[in-house]
Amino acid sequence: MLEKSFGLLFFLKQSKKSTKKEKYVYLRITVDGISKEISTKRLWNPSRWNASAGRAEGNKEDSRTLNAFLDTLSYKTLQAKKQLIESDREVTSEALKNVLLGVGEKKKMILEIFREHNEQVEALLGKEFAPGTLQRYRTSLDHTRSFIQWKYGLHDMDIQLLDYEFISG
Repeated sequence: MLEKSFGLLFFLKQSKKSTKKEKYVYLRITVDGISKEISTKRLWNPSRWNASAGRAEGNKEDSRTLNAFLDTLSYKTLQAKKQLIESDREVTSEALKNVLLGVGEKKKMILEIFREHNEQVEALLGKEFAPGTLQRYRTSLDHTRSFIQWKYGLHDMDIQLLDYEFISG
């Protein structure tokens, strides 16, 4: 079911503990009149904030960087909305917040996926795969496990981190 109303708003909010003049930038997601807030964990000076636009003012590099980040976060929110619609889940502010924060998602681990793949190959041995193919996949799994332990010091790794590692290089 589609929502009747949808809105995104970036605003500044004073931390309860902070006495600094800078305030945290928050994202408020409103769906059908119900709002949820998410901290962007970015600090900004209120004197350089355009409340009506929900963006940083100015042409300095820090303003452009923050605004680009906020644009990306807006895009990710719209993508989360699209994802909910495509998976026939209800679009609510809580559901959008959970998708953005990764709450409730089971993490897909690289070695776990690799093992499942190898089990599928083993089930199809003689029908679609030769024994040598399965052996090469097992060897690849061993090499991947060794690499993750050597490079990251982990026993397994969230597959989404591959995208991050690849992009940030």
